[in-house]
Amino acid sequence: MQSPKTLELLAPARDAVIGIEAIKHGADAVYIGADAFGARVAARNSIEDIKSLVDFAHRFDSRVYVTLNTLIYDDELREAEALIRKLYTVGVDALIVQDLSVLRMDIPPIALHASTQCDTRTVAKAKFLEDCGFSQIVLARELSLFQIKEITDTVTVPVEVFVHGALCVSYSGDCQASLFATGRSANRGECAQMCRLPYSLVDENGNRLAADGHYLSLRDMNRLDRLADLVDAGVSSFKIEGRLKESDYVRNTVAAYSRALDIVVDASCGGYTRQSVGDVRLNFEPDVTRSFNRRFTSYFLDGRPSGAASMASIDSPKWIGRRVGVVKAVKGHGIVVKTDESLNNGDGIGFFGPDGRYNGFRVNRVDGNVIYPASDVDVSSGDVLYRNRDKKRDDLMATSTAVRTIEIDVLLRRADDGYIALSMSDSSGHRVECSTACPVELSRSPQLQARERVIRKTGDTIYRVGRFTDMIPDDSFIAASLLADLRRRTIAALDEVKRATYKFDYRRSEKSDIKSFRADALDRHDNVANRLARKFYHDHGIEVAEAAAEVTMPDRSADRRVMNTRYCLRRELGACLKTPGGSKFPVPLYLKAQGVEYRLDFDCNKCAMNVVLPAKK
Repeated sequence: MQSPKTLELLAPARDAVIGIEAIKHGADAVYIGADAFGARVAARNSIEDIKSLVDFAHRFDSRVYVTLNTLIYDDELREAEALIRKLYTVGVDALIVQDLSVLRMDIPPIALHASTQCDTRTVAKAKFLEDCGFSQIVLARELSLFQIKEITDTVTVPVEVFVHGALCVSYSGDCQASLFATGRSANRGECAQMCRLPYSLVDENGNRLAADGHYLSLRDMNRLDRLADLVDAGVSSFKIEGRLKESDYVRNTVAAYSRALDIVVDASCGGYTRQSVGDVRLNFEPDVTRSFNRRFTSYFLDGRPSGAASMASIDSPKWIGRRVGVVKAVKGHGIVVKTDESLNNGDGIGFFGPDGRYNGFRVNRVDGNVIYPASDVDVSSGDVLYRNRDKKRDDLMATSTAVRTIEIDVLLRRADDGYIALSMSDSSGHRVECSTACPVELSRSPQLQARERVIRKTGDTIYRVGRFTDMIPDDSFIAASLLADLRRRTIAALDEVKRATYKFDYRRSEKSDIKSFRADALDRHDNVANRLARKFYHDHGIEVAEAAAEVTMPDRSADRRVMNTRYCLRRELGACLKTPGGSKFPVPLYLKAQGVEYRLDFDCNKCAMNVVLPAKK
């Protein structure tokens, strides 16, 4: 009989505390940054903190991946090697990397995952990375189900895809907008988020063609209802974006996706299983619409969406909140609202004003269907209201919202020579037994229930007693203190066995006959930033014609493509050149903001858009 395929829900962790919460709420793995070389410089963690996360995670067979997914400069190679050795020593399961210099470093055999920064969007690139020795490959967010399945049908290693969270408008790893505009490189974890800025859409003469907007700011991905489709397409790991997100976001989102993944596993009749173990009990109802989002899109999962206004969050790059009602009237300081939701004192409410700007206020008091703002606010009848702070839910999320436990079977019996023995076993096949001296004493009253109460008091451990079998006669007396001590020692022994038998993944071997994913020489968009990366490519006969832009910083004497996107602004605005009426906007188009101007080049054959920084005049 074929073994079930393992599925993994992969959660973000800004720090070890949030990582532990993610595991408590159902994550099979978490990814976290170390104190250097992570693509989120604001989410750094010490080796000691990462070790504490590893120790907690492995008790549930959950994994910890560390992001070393920036480009590495020549003078940083030894520092990176030293960091990797430390991470290996504390039990990190894998590194998520972008820079292929890691393949030529002197490091332990830690498993390597190819970051989304590697820009894996083709079968050839995925096969190349597998042959390099990567144990898991993170695909580009832009791929369709069909394209994903093409890759999973070709490679033998697990494939990971993003299922939720913020979207980069450019293919990840190939965005240089921040670098050229501000000197801060996204490939070095310092993205200035040029895509979230407001722009004017203008023609080549500077004439405005539409109202100003956040034309490059995408909605957030949400594939909560598409997990089964992704599983059918061969995906093994389902990744939630958000290493800068707060704890309540991670807990809510992880809990929602864990439930949904459980449904897929349960429906498979043994075809699939979760990577980690343990039962999660929640004291809240997960709902991804109640956490930060820019509204949702399934992106390109079903190919290119039809129609306009399906991907971008042009009116605001922030969370406007859940729609909660409509203003019916304004009476004095009170706002009469038609709503189906219960509003609370302290809620945060927002609305779009006549100028299209998003405004907000805090609710001071609620009286029936009338809300009283804490400050003066200019709303009108018919305005749609959104709640981006739910005080009641926030208070709930400030408490402990989940408990994760492992069920164990327990057997108490008499052993030889005046001893009693307590054994514990879990569903993963771990079994331990401890014994202690206990002379036979008879009791005047039944003892079975009393002994069971002591054994079931597992306290703040991760274990919960399921089946308890007591083979000692009912009239035998055993002191509660002796039983409690035996229970504690047996649990400690079970912990130790789980630690000793934890199964690590290790780095796969690199093939000697790797075929390049490119026919031509590599250029600055392939992000070769150091001598070891060049050596790796040279070893396999791959020419590097140009180093990463971060190393060379090309001058502005020529046009520079700074973003390559599958998102097309013309299509988003209903002006696709391949559809009737698509010529309502001229060619070319420009996006203009303070201090920066981009030209938009449209590759209609590939249905793609390039954002170009024109040469300095």
